[in-house]
Amino acid sequence: MTDAGAGPGAAYHRGPGRYLWWLVVRQRRRVAAGASLGSLWMVGLMLPPYVLSRAIDEGLAPGHTAALVGWTGVLLAVGVLNAVLAVMRHRTMTRIRMDATFRTVRALVAHTMRLGAALPRQVTAGEVVTIGIGDVAVISQTLTVTGPGVGAVLAYAVVAALLLAVSPLLAAVVLVGVPLLAVLVGPLLGRLQGAETHYRERQSGLAARLTDMVGGLRVLNGLGGKGVFADRYHREARELRAEGYRVGAVTSWIQALGVGLPTLFLAAVTWLAARMAAQGAITVGELVAVYGYAAALVVPVSFLIEGGYDLTRGLVAARRVVRFLNLEPAPADGASRGPEVASALHDPASGVEVTPGQLTALACARPERSASVIDRLGRFADSAATWGAVRLDALAPDMLRERILVADNEADLFAGTLREVVSGRRARDTEAIDRAVHTAMAQDIVRGLPEGLDTAIEAQGRNLSGGQRQRVRLVRALLADPEVLLAVEPTSAVDAHTEAGLATRLHAARAGRTTVVTSTSPLVLDRADTVYYLVDGRVEAVGSHRALLDGHPGYRRLVSRGEDDEAPDGGGETPAPAEEPAGRDVPSDGPESAEDPARTGGPDRTGGAPVSPEGAR
Repeated sequence: MTDAGAGPGAAYHRGPGRYLWWLVVRQRRRVAAGASLGSLWMVGLMLPPYVLSRAIDEGLAPGHTAALVGWTGVLLAVGVLNAVLAVMRHRTMTRIRMDATFRTVRALVAHTMRLGAALPRQVTAGEVVTIGIGDVAVISQTLTVTGPGVGAVLAYAVVAALLLAVSPLLAAVVLVGVPLLAVLVGPLLGRLQGAETHYRERQSGLAARLTDMVGGLRVLNGLGGKGVFADRYHREARELRAEGYRVGAVTSWIQALGVGLPTLFLAAVTWLAARMAAQGAITVGELVAVYGYAAALVVPVSFLIEGGYDLTRGLVAARRVVRFLNLEPAPADGASRGPEVASALHDPASGVEVTPGQLTALACARPERSASVIDRLGRFADSAATWGAVRLDALAPDMLRERILVADNEADLFAGTLREVVSGRRARDTEAIDRAVHTAMAQDIVRGLPEGLDTAIEAQGRNLSGGQRQRVRLVRALLADPEVLLAVEPTSAVDAHTEAGLATRLHAARAGRTTVVTSTSPLVLDRADTVYYLVDGRVEAVGSHRALLDGHPGYRRLVSRGEDDEAPDGGGETPAPAEEPAGRDVPSDGPESAEDPARTGGPDRTGGAPVSPEGAR
C-alpha cells in the first residue's frame, strides 16, 4: 500500500500535527477520494427526508398516485445510491488507515536500523513495543477524520440550507446548536489528551519492566530477586490499571455525550417543529422533513465528536512516534572515509597485520580467539585496530560497512527467492550470481532446488541443510564484492572435496582484493598467501602453510588434529583430538554429509594436496 520508493521525509521532525499531516499528504489522492465519498454519503443521508416530505405533501393528496409512485421510486434510488457510496467510502478509508499503518511502521523500522547499537541506550524495549503496537494503531484510526469528518461538516451546512427553506428559526437553532455541542465536549477532549499521555508513558514503562524481567529471569532466580521484581511489577500494574480507569472514565463521558447530546438536540428540534406544524407555520410534510433532517444530523454530529476524540488520541500517539523518530544515532568518532588506496589492516591486540590484496588465513586451536580478531578488524568490538594510518573507530560507520564486510555463519537469511536472498539490497544480474555461485561451489544447491534461483527460501534458510546455508551466505558475501572480506570459518560445514574446490576458487575470485578467513583446515590454509598461527589470541608464527608445517610443531599438530606425536612446545595450545573447532555444523543430509577422510584422520593431513573421499590425489 505504500510506495516503496518514498522515504519517510523530514516532516515528522516538526511535531505530531505535522506528522499526521505528512501521512495525509503522502496519500493525498486517496484521502481526497475518501473525503469526497464521505461527503457524498453524508449529504446523501439528508436527501431521504426531503424526498419523503415531497411524497407526503404531493403524493398523499387525492388523485396524485403518480406523484406518490414517482417520489417512492426516487426514495428507493437514493437509498441504493447511499448504500453504494457507504461501501466505497468504507473501502477507501480502510486503505487510508492501512497505508498510514504501514508507512509509520516502515519509518520506525528504518529509523531503528539507523540507530543501530545506540537504540538500547536511548529508549527502552517497552517503549518500542508500545509505539509499534498501540500508537501505530491509534494514528491510523485518526486518519478516519479525513473521510466522514469532512463529510460531517458539509452535511451540517446542507441541513442548515434545507432548514432555511422551511423555517429560518429552525435553521438558526441548527446553526447555533451544533457548535454548542462541540463546545460542551471540548474540555473533556483536552482532559483526555493529558490522561492518555500519562497512561501511555506508564504503559511503556511497565512493558520495559516485563521485558527486563523475562530477559534476566535466570539471573534473578540465581540471586533470589525474582520475588522482589515480581512484586514491583504487580504494584506498577495496579497503578497502571487505576490510570486506565481514569482514562476510561473520560472516554466514557465523551462517548456518552457523542450519543446523548445529538439525541437531545434531535428532541429539541423536533419539539419546535411540531409546535410550528400545529400552528400551521409549516406543513405535515415539512414536519416529517425536519424530523428526518435532525435525525440524520445525529450521524455527522456523532462523527464530529468521535473525530475530535480520535484526533486527540492521535496527537498523543504521534507525539510519541515523533519523539522516537527524532532520536539521533550515536555520533561517529570521526568523519574519515578511510584510506584512499589499498592499505593494511592491523590488530594490535593479536599482532595480526593483513596485507592488502592477499588472502590471509588465521589458524587457532580456539576458533573463538580467531573470530575475535575478525570482530576487531570489522569494528564489531572496541579496539585500537587500524586501517592504514587511520583507526577503525575513527571512520564513519556507514562507509566502513560499505568497504569492509564481515561474513559469519550466524548471519540472518531472510525469506524470499534464492535470487533475492543472495542479491541483498541491490539487484544482481544472472551472470554475476552465476559467478558467485560457482566460486562458492553452490551449483548443486541451485540445480537441486525445484525452480533454481527462483525457488522460495524460508526464513533463516530452514529448508536448506547446514552446508547449503553456509554456501548461500558465502554467495551473498561474494556478490557484495567488498573491498575487504572477513570470513569466519567459511568452509566448516562442507565436505573435503567441496572445501578444496571452494578454497581454490575463492583465492582466484578475490585475487587483488583483501580477504581474511579463519580456519584450521589444511585445504584452506594451503591456498592462503599468508597464514597467521595464533596461540592464546596472539600471533605465534606467520608464513605460508608449508613453511609453518616445516618449521613449527604446534601449527603442525593443529592442522593434523593431533596426529603428530612430538611433544608440545612451550607456548603452544594443543587441541583435544576428538573435538572439532567450534562453529562446525556438518549436516546429516546432502553431499556435505559424506565421510571425509581429511577430517577423520585420513592420510596426508599435513600436506598441502587435497584428499578426495576416493583416495589421495
